[in-house]
Amino acid sequence: MPTKDHAAGAPLFTAVETDRLSTVTLTFEGQPLRAPAGATVAAALLLNGVAPFRTTPVTSAPRAPYCMMGVCFECLVEIDGKPSRQACLTAVRDGMVIKCQQGASAIAIEEEVEA
Repeated sequence: MPTKDHAAGAPLFTAVETDRLSTVTLTFEGQPLRAPAGATVAAALLLNGVAPFRTTPVTSAPRAPYCMMGVCFECLVEIDGKPSRQACLTAVRDGMVIKCQQGASAIAIEEEVEA
């Protein structure tokens, strides 16, 4: 339902555009893939028909992205040798190397940023 500040007839949401003419090349499990520049890793892999992205630690059940907003952690992959990266929150870049995450991996701790 629109709010009183919402202009009549204006859309509530704006589509996020990627540069559809510009693509990057990345590698998934040794296979080269093309993806739109600006897309997330999860979107790029899904566009290329990749699923599953990982297996669970206990039962080795296959998993793929679910929420696409960083809440469910079902899209964890290894990116450039770093495990437990959320594919739905990571933008693709040319030359990126991505692998399925098999079972449990250490959580990647980001470097502290000085204020």
